Amino acid sequence: MVLVEDDEVNRMHESLHLFNSICNHRYFATTSIVLFLNKKDVFSEKIKKAHLSICFPDYDGEVPARPPGGAPPHAAAALLHGPSGAGSERSPATHPGPNTYEDAGNYIKVQFLELNMRRDVKEIYSHMTCATDTQNVKFVFDAVTDIIIKENLKDCGLF
Repeated sequence: MVLVEDDEVNRMHESLHLFNSICNHRYFATTSIVLFLNKKDVFSEKIKKAHLSICFPDYDGEVPARPPGGAPPHAAAALLHGPSGAGSERSPATHPGPNTYEDAGNYIKVQFLELNMRRDVKEIYSHMTCATDTQNVKFVFDAVTDIIIKENLKDCGLF
Protein backbone atom coordinates (compact mmCIF):
# COMPACT_ATOMS: atom_id res chain seq x y z
CA MET A 1 0.00 0.00 0.00
CA VAL A 2 1.35 3.39 -0.99
CA LEU A 3 0.38 6.41 1.06
CA VAL A 4 0.46 9.49 -1.12
CA GLU A 5 -0.50 12.98 0.01
CA ASP A 6 -3.79 13.85 -1.64
CA ASP A 7 -5.28 17.30 -1.12
CA GLU A 8 -8.75 15.90 -1.85
CA VAL A 9 -8.72 13.36 1.01
CA ASN A 10 -8.98 14.47 4.61
CA ARG A 11 -5.94 13.26 6.56
CA MET A 12 -8.10 11.95 9.40
CA HIS A 13 -10.11 9.82 6.97
CA GLU A 14 -6.88 8.63 5.37
CA SER A 15 -5.49 7.71 8.82
CA LEU A 16 -8.65 5.78 9.67
CA HIS A 17 -8.48 3.91 6.38
CA LEU A 18 -4.82 3.00 6.90
CA PHE A 19 -5.44 1.99 10.53
CA ASN A 20 -8.34 -0.22 9.44
CA SER A 21 -6.16 -2.06 6.93
CA ILE A 22 -3.39 -2.64 9.48
CA CYS A 23 -5.62 -3.41 12.47
CA ASN A 24 -7.68 -5.99 10.60
CA HIS A 25 -4.90 -7.53 8.52
CA ARG A 26 -4.65 -11.29 8.91
CA TYR A 27 -1.03 -11.05 10.09
CA PHE A 28 -2.16 -8.97 13.07
CA ALA A 29 -5.32 -10.96 13.85
CA THR A 30 -4.44 -11.45 17.53
CA THR A 31 -1.83 -8.73 17.99
CA SER A 32 -2.77 -5.97 20.39
CA ILE A 33 -2.07 -2.46 19.14
CA VAL A 34 -0.93 0.68 20.90
CA LEU A 35 -2.45 3.68 19.12
CA PHE A 36 -0.77 7.05 19.62
CA LEU A 37 -2.95 10.00 18.71
CA ASN A 38 -0.17 12.57 18.60
CA LYS A 39 -0.17 16.37 18.50
CA LYS A 40 -2.88 16.79 21.09
CA ASP A 41 -1.63 20.35 21.62
CA VAL A 42 -2.25 21.21 17.96
CA PHE A 43 -5.64 19.47 18.05
CA SER A 44 -6.60 21.39 21.19
CA GLU A 45 -6.05 24.70 19.37
CA LYS A 46 -7.70 23.61 16.11
CA ILE A 47 -10.85 22.36 17.81
CA LYS A 48 -11.42 25.86 19.23
CA LYS A 49 -11.60 27.26 15.69
CA ALA A 50 -13.41 24.57 13.70
CA HIS A 51 -16.18 22.15 14.65
CA LEU A 52 -15.36 18.45 14.35
CA SER A 53 -18.50 17.95 12.25
CA ILE A 54 -16.54 19.43 9.33
CA CYS A 55 -14.56 16.18 9.28
CA PHE A 56 -17.19 13.90 10.82
CA PRO A 57 -20.70 14.96 9.74
CA ASP A 58 -22.28 12.60 12.29
CA TYR A 59 -20.50 14.26 15.22
CA ASP A 60 -22.90 16.08 17.49
CA GLY A 61 -20.73 16.35 20.58
CA GLU A 62 -21.49 12.87 21.85
CA VAL A 63 -19.44 9.70 21.65
CA PRO A 64 -21.69 7.09 20.01
CA ALA A 65 -22.71 4.15 22.14
CA ARG A 66 -21.89 0.78 20.68
CA PRO A 67 -25.08 -0.85 19.41
CA PRO A 68 -26.09 -4.27 20.78
CA GLY A 69 -23.91 -7.02 19.36
CA GLY A 70 -20.83 -4.82 19.26
CA ALA A 71 -21.28 -3.62 15.68
CA PRO A 72 -19.42 -0.38 15.07
CA PRO A 73 -21.40 2.83 14.78
CA HIS A 74 -22.02 3.77 11.18
CA ALA A 75 -19.78 6.85 11.33
CA ALA A 76 -16.47 4.98 11.20
CA ALA A 77 -17.69 2.42 8.68
CA ALA A 78 -19.18 5.11 6.44
CA LEU A 79 -15.86 6.91 6.38
CA LEU A 80 -14.22 3.90 4.83
CA HIS A 81 -16.90 3.19 2.27
CA GLY A 82 -18.49 6.57 1.54
CA PRO A 83 -17.20 9.49 -0.49
CA SER A 84 -13.87 10.72 0.84
CA GLY A 85 -14.91 14.34 1.18
CA ALA A 86 -18.37 13.79 2.65
CA GLY A 87 -19.35 16.63 4.91
CA SER A 88 -16.22 18.67 4.29
CA GLU A 89 -18.27 21.67 3.17
CA ARG A 90 -20.49 21.61 6.27
CA SER A 91 -20.55 24.82 8.26
CA PRO A 92 -19.74 24.57 11.98
CA ALA A 93 -22.93 26.51 12.71
CA THR A 94 -25.07 23.65 11.34
CA HIS A 95 -23.85 21.31 14.07
CA PRO A 96 -24.03 23.16 17.39
CA GLY A 97 -23.19 20.25 19.72
CA PRO A 98 -20.30 20.42 22.20
CA ASN A 99 -16.94 20.85 20.54
CA THR A 100 -14.59 20.58 23.50
CA TYR A 101 -11.15 19.03 23.29
CA GLU A 102 -12.26 16.15 25.53
CA ASP A 103 -15.48 15.38 23.64
CA ALA A 104 -13.92 15.68 20.19
CA GLY A 105 -10.82 13.73 21.24
CA ASN A 106 -12.91 10.90 22.66
CA TYR A 107 -15.04 10.82 19.52
CA ILE A 108 -11.95 10.46 17.32
CA LYS A 109 -10.55 7.78 19.62
CA VAL A 110 -13.80 5.81 19.33
CA GLN A 111 -13.66 6.06 15.53
CA PHE A 112 -10.33 4.22 15.61
CA LEU A 113 -11.30 1.72 18.32
CA GLU A 114 -14.52 0.74 16.56
CA LEU A 115 -12.58 -0.36 13.48
CA ASN A 116 -11.20 -3.35 15.41
CA MET A 117 -13.18 -6.29 14.01
CA ARG A 118 -11.53 -8.75 16.42
CA ARG A 119 -12.38 -7.21 19.80
CA ASP A 120 -12.72 -10.67 21.31
CA VAL A 121 -9.04 -11.56 20.71
CA LYS A 122 -7.17 -8.26 20.47
CA GLU A 123 -7.10 -4.97 22.29
CA ILE A 124 -6.25 -1.50 21.15
CA TYR A 125 -4.68 0.75 23.75
CA SER A 126 -5.00 4.39 22.77
CA HIS A 127 -3.18 7.43 24.11
CA MET A 128 -3.51 11.11 23.23
CA THR A 129 0.07 12.38 23.15
CA CYS A 130 2.25 15.41 22.65
CA ALA A 131 5.77 14.42 21.65
CA THR A 132 7.25 17.67 22.99
CA ASP A 133 5.75 17.21 26.47
CA THR A 134 8.33 15.07 28.27
CA GLN A 135 6.03 14.29 31.21
CA ASN A 136 3.33 13.08 28.82
CA VAL A 137 5.82 10.98 26.85
CA LYS A 138 7.13 9.40 30.06
CA PHE A 139 3.58 8.61 31.22
CA VAL A 140 2.66 7.07 27.85
CA PHE A 141 5.79 4.95 27.65
CA ASP A 142 5.27 3.74 31.23
CA ALA A 143 1.73 2.76 30.25
CA VAL A 144 3.00 0.97 27.15
CA THR A 145 5.57 -0.90 29.25
CA ASP A 146 2.77 -2.04 31.57
CA ILE A 147 0.72 -3.18 28.58
CA ILE A 148 3.61 -5.19 27.14
CA ILE A 149 4.29 -6.86 30.50
CA LYS A 150 0.59 -7.64 30.94
CA GLU A 151 0.34 -9.14 27.43
CA ASN A 152 3.42 -11.30 28.01
CA LEU A 153 2.09 -12.51 31.36
CA LYS A 154 -1.23 -13.35 29.67
CA ASP A 155 0.58 -15.29 26.94
CA CYS A 156 2.34 -17.32 29.64
CA GLY A 157 -0.91 -17.93 31.52
CA LEU A 158 0.21 -15.93 34.53
CA PHE A 159 -2.32 -13.10 34.27
